Order: sequence, then C-alpha cells, then structure tokens
Amino acid sequence: MAKTKTAPVTKNKNLITIDDVEYDVDDMTDQQKVLLNHVADLDRKLGSARFNVDQLEVGRRAFFDMLKTSLSTEE
Repeated sequence: MAKTKTAPVTKNKNLITIDDVEYDVDDMTDQQKVLLNHVADLDRKLGSARFNVDQLEVGRRAFFDMLKTSLSTEE
C-alpha cells in the first residue's frame, strides 16, 4: 500500500487587508460584514461597468469607422 502525505491541519482564516492591516472576517460584527459585502458588491459592479464601457467604446469606434468608409465610397 502506498503512503500518502497529508498537509498539516490549519485553521482557514477569512482574512482581508485594509490599509495594510489584516482583519479576520469571522471576528467582524454583523454590521461590519454587511458593509464589507456592500464594498465587494460595488467592486463587482464597477468592474462590470468598466467592461461595458470598453464594449461600448469599441462598438462606437467600429460603427464610426463603418460610417467613414461608407461616406468615402460614395464620393
């Protein structure tokens, strides 16, 4: 039978860092956890908004280029 190595058991800490200070989420109050969830949700929404803006800018450029091409072929 082959021997397998197991990793040492460690407590999984749910740590976050704010202004170079580590905080354990499990030690936060319910209100602090709600505030943290708002911040995380807003970060996701900002990322999504940036992604959408990038798509819109590329789309606008593509349509503008198609318009310029169309106008130059009519001459």
